[in-house]
Amino acid sequence: MDKNIVITIARQYGSGGRTIAQMLSERLGIHYYDKELLRLASEDSGINEDLFRNADEKIKNTKLFKIAHSVYHGELIPPESEDFTSMENLFNYQAKIIKKLAEQDESCIIVGRCAEYVLKDYDNVLSVFIHAPKEYCLEQAAKKQSMSPKELEKYVQKVDKRKADYHRYYTGLEWTDARNYDLCLDSSKLGFERCVDEIIAYMNVRFQD
Repeated sequence: MDKNIVITIARQYGSGGRTIAQMLSERLGIHYYDKELLRLASEDSGINEDLFRNADEKIKNTKLFKIAHSVYHGELIPPESEDFTSMENLFNYQAKIIKKLAEQDESCIIVGRCAEYVLKDYDNVLSVFIHAPKEYCLEQAAKKQSMSPKELEKYVQKVDKRKADYHRYYTGLEWTDARNYDLCLDSSKLGFERCVDEIIAYMNVRFQD
């Protein structure tokens, strides 16, 4: 790649989005950021990494939080404020790291955390949403979670609802809306390898000189 490109990957639980991101990282020879973002945000802010981990892709489970929005505008809350370690500021610091990664010389892949929204004004970003039908996601999830079918279904629904609420809270947009992404892929129809092929093919067309 001649220029630095950032690929953001949002994914439904069980769709294989994280695996696809890892495969893409290996194929392109570029870094892949997921949980590592929490450590980087912690180091940058001086806020304990556990606080970032506890707030990761979650919002407070209260009616007020579900109704309210705290759409991200890029500002950071200063350390002297009592809101310095608020969930909003934890998100702000993650967003700061995401922007820093988009502005560096190296290409990379960023998984989740509303990265496609944070970087919506950057012209070197390719945003991808990986999805699949419920049955497929449950089948894939069963390989990782030892639960009864009923428990697993509830778990997958809960994780995806949490991601959707988190996305809506910080962006004001619907997480599964195709208009928020450059490319939406059904991993059940393509398989992981072909998803990687499609992302690279799209990237080559989009960013050809």
